[in-house]
Amino acid sequence: MTDIGEEVKVFLSKLREALICLKAGRVTLGYPFTPHEPQPGFRGKITLDPDLCFGCGGCANVCPAGVIVVTDSEQLQRTLEFFWRRCTYCGKCQEVCPEGAIRLSQQFETATNAPQDMFMRLEVFMGPCQRCGRCFTPPTALDRMMKTGFREGLRGGRA
Repeated sequence: MTDIGEEVKVFLSKLREALICLKAGRVTLGYPFTPHEPQPGFRGKITLDPDLCFGCGGCANVCPAGVIVVTDSEQLQRTLEFFWRRCTYCGKCQEVCPEGAIRLSQQFETATNAPQDMFMRLEVFMGPCQRCGRCFTPPTALDRMMKTGFREGLRGGRA
């Protein structure tokens, strides 16, 4: 007889727990069936503005996960490769970028079946100084076109 009384006590305690949970209402998000907006300050997938990047490599120096690899493929060209799958979303690359070319977006859905979606290659033209030979980027798009030979024979800018 004590076994039945014990089973009834367990059943009643479980029933009581279920009623407490039902009374509380819904406590989970409706995601993925309803859109979910991350909180302000959320650090999501990295976005890169290639027009602002001048290839200083500061982002690669501070990245603890080795997401960004910088190589000088030629004397006047620097290659930055971004391996997003390694990213831990620490935000150090965004903090160190002097031009604001790297930003952490609000995008958090980064799962993919295609490996190429998690890789980006950026080639940056490094213009050499005519006096010292050190590389720098021309300050404007027009100057960049003058230096890379798009408008040979035209005078203007610093050409």
